Amino acid sequence: MKTGFRQSMAWLHAWGGLIFGWLLFAMAATGTASVFKSEISDWMRPEVRMRTDPVDAVAAAIRYLSVAAPASSGWYMDAPDDRLAATIATYDVKDANGADEYRLAALDPVTGRPDAIRDTLGGEFFYRFHFELQLPYPWGRILASAAGMLMLVVLISGIATHRRIFADFFTMRPGKGKRSWLDAHNVLGVLALPFHLMISFTGVLTLITLTLPWAITANYGADTARAFADLDPGYYTRPRAGRPAPLGDLRAMLTDARARFGGDAIGRVTVENPNDAGAVLLVYRNDSNGVGYDGGVAAYDAVTGRLLSAYAEQRPAKSLYNLLYGLHMGRFAPSFSRWLYFLCGLALSATIATGLLLWTIGREKEGGLGNAFVARFTVGATGGLPLAMAGFFLANRILPVTLTGRQDAEVHVFFLVWGLATLFGLLRRPARAWIEIVALTACAWLALPLVSAVTVGLPYDIVGLGFDGVALALGGAFVAAIPPMLRKLRTVPKLRERRT
Repeated sequence: MKTGFRQSMAWLHAWGGLIFGWLLFAMAATGTASVFKSEISDWMRPEVRMRTDPVDAVAAAIRYLSVAAPASSGWYMDAPDDRLAATIATYDVKDANGADEYRLAALDPVTGRPDAIRDTLGGEFFYRFHFELQLPYPWGRILASAAGMLMLVVLISGIATHRRIFADFFTMRPGKGKRSWLDAHNVLGVLALPFHLMISFTGVLTLITLTLPWAITANYGADTARAFADLDPGYYTRPRAGRPAPLGDLRAMLTDARARFGGDAIGRVTVENPNDAGAVLLVYRNDSNGVGYDGGVAAYDAVTGRLLSAYAEQRPAKSLYNLLYGLHMGRFAPSFSRWLYFLCGLALSATIATGLLLWTIGREKEGGLGNAFVARFTVGATGGLPLAMAGFFLANRILPVTLTGRQDAEVHVFFLVWGLATLFGLLRRPARAWIEIVALTACAWLALPLVSAVTVGLPYDIVGLGFDGVALALGGAFVAAIPPMLRKLRTVPKLRERRT
């Protein structure tokens, strides 16, 4: 039997979406949360209330790190801004076996110290999971990139499959079973189709040097250091001198860098070879000052304060890459645009979820071990993720502030809840499991503002009010999904229900 082009695209769309569907849903959902990474981090660190000048905050952080991590190979800081209250510092220390271990700490913008601030990854967890999948480098990034490439294939094949794709956007027939899920899938897919294509393409692009390295290999061979020096000429590095030396007037260097950026805020700040005569201070322009991801960098001799280099990217090809990278990150976006990113991300997540449901509903009558596994696994892997995200936030409020290894404990709660939900979905009949997991997820999100109010007090700023509002909206959406699921369960014939 001859298969037409549209039928081939439909097959590719269905099976391509299934193979990476669960992973793509997790990437889309956590990526959507990452739109408000800074705001989530502030909510998860309620002890940090004061805000100060970023130059003063970074200078205070470096004074603390000089004492707390003097032997570190480098200090890497994100300066506070109008969205992030704390200075986020990453540095390496030696573990019990002598291996390098990187730590992330939130530092008070006034004192530069982590005292009394709860140990949490904050929104950084969702951001990192979105493209690293909690796997060792480079395997998580490679897997995420492969999933992103397949996402592009699924999107394009979906466009080719639907001859009436834009007409379907205006068609929504509730209460019609599979037809309703297909309508929802079409509407959600078309609603933000340009965003879906943009975010998938630029997501693949961000990891292109890792997944498609052949251009670098052809031009540079094994000399990757020279390749990355050409890609990022603003990055200034030099070896350790081997002589201890105190850091110079850091505040003067940071102020000079801000002046060179035309008064724009400073963003990332790095001290290479700290407490050594070869120390280098790198100051990057804040990413929110333009769409392009890399807006400029100034390098200083961290001991003498002498300017070593100042660089702003002007090359067309690299500027285009930075522009596309910045579009994916969305850090340039003002509040209204960030909400559009967030809503479009929710639409992408829901498009993937409804696609997985369509796959299982379409093969419900066929039976078979494989179809049964997909139906049951989808319940926990997809339905359990929002529950795990709520569990992560609840752990932030419930776990003792002084708990050792607290940030790891929050991550463990996330994966424990997700794993238990997946196991529950495998053991329970899908029709009932969906209702129970959705109900539990609704309870978790609705309880979050109450638990937060009891443990840290009522929200008084825009971040707290916004977070509680989103939690209540998500909880309400899950509550609204329960009645139609119950109606469908009541209409399932008893014999058929026993067979599932």
